[in-house]
Amino acid sequence: MTNASAALRGFGPVFALLFALQFVSMGAMEMSGLFWPIHIKALSPSESVFSLAGIGVYICPMLGVSLTSAFWGRMGDRYGNRLMMVRALAGLAITQLLIAFAQDVWTILALRFLQGAFAGYIAPAQAYGVQVTGGRDRAGLFAWLQVATNVGSLGGAFLGGLILDALPFAAINLTAGAICALCAVIAWASLPQPPTGTRGPRPAKTITTFHPSSAGASVVGLLVLMGMLLASRMVLQVPFSLYMTQVFGARHWVTGLSYGFLALGFVAGAPLWARLFNGRAKSYVLGWSVLISAGCLAITHLAGITGSIGFFATLYFVWGALLGGTTPALLSLISAATQNDRQGSVLGLAQSCQQGASVVGIVAGVAVTQFIGLEAAFPLVSTLYALSSLVALGIWLKARHSPDEGN
Repeated sequence: MTNASAALRGFGPVFALLFALQFVSMGAMEMSGLFWPIHIKALSPSESVFSLAGIGVYICPMLGVSLTSAFWGRMGDRYGNRLMMVRALAGLAITQLLIAFAQDVWTILALRFLQGAFAGYIAPAQAYGVQVTGGRDRAGLFAWLQVATNVGSLGGAFLGGLILDALPFAAINLTAGAICALCAVIAWASLPQPPTGTRGPRPAKTITTFHPSSAGASVVGLLVLMGMLLASRMVLQVPFSLYMTQVFGARHWVTGLSYGFLALGFVAGAPLWARLFNGRAKSYVLGWSVLISAGCLAITHLAGITGSIGFFATLYFVWGALLGGTTPALLSLISAATQNDRQGSVLGLAQSCQQGASVVGIVAGVAVTQFIGLEAAFPLVSTLYALSSLVALGIWLKARHSPDEGN
């Protein structure tokens, strides 16, 4: 807690508000996350519809975000990332309220897709954070924003469970919609415009599309590596609860606690990794990315063969701590390689890549466990981490031999 307070003070009061908005809004959205299968099951007319919709309710918003984040990023570069944050929060509020009144699964899936397409809050929040901090300590900035997301997810899931114990499922969406609407009002009224010097010149009539190659081929490699790491992590998103029940015979609260250890590990590890990477050369960060990918490979292999649920939960915590050194660090490298007036575009593109990779990971996990069995889930994760390690090694070797990219 002391480290968190010091970090927030170090970035300034505007970032403290940004942190709070991310924590509250993401927590509101995660109130329904764990409980969608219960609601979809109740509304599905058949098992086949439930099987399809139970996956689609998670994938649809990811597809929406992946298809539109780059566009919203360009809009942020032109009209301001602060406005894009307000737009995203308003989009979350409206779609959550509409979902609360939806009574069939297909309408819910359509609204979830629109929710992703019109939301996309995280990318403009990151770009705005870069602007208001002047690009200082990007690794720490992105790490603490990710911490806000993870802590909000944990708190949101708990609050959603309390609401569902006492009220219908629609009450969760109504509450989340009201919270996001309040966050939109606070963001509009309280977040200042960034200093004019950080925005760069606006295009007069056209919007320049960001191309990764314009910032160096290394950006493409960083996007690929980040996507592979996220896909590896998301393989277990759907089959996790079934795995815990079948392999360990775990009760639901034990399953939830074990899964929560991943987020707890991320919260504990991300600030430490950010401190380690602060002010370091790109080659140094990439060298650690190789080791982190290899560590994730070892951890997930052990998790897939252990018969001890206590050891399994401990491994999940360590895995989360390692993940704290992946996405925030890679995002900071991508952001640092991009001009200030392109931050919205490149971070929007990065979010599109993240969501697309998450979809790939979820689909791969469901497909493998359906056709081969749950015992194949962790070997798939380990295999993907092995590939990630090779990609990270290639990028690191290139950075070491490039004078421009090694600095």
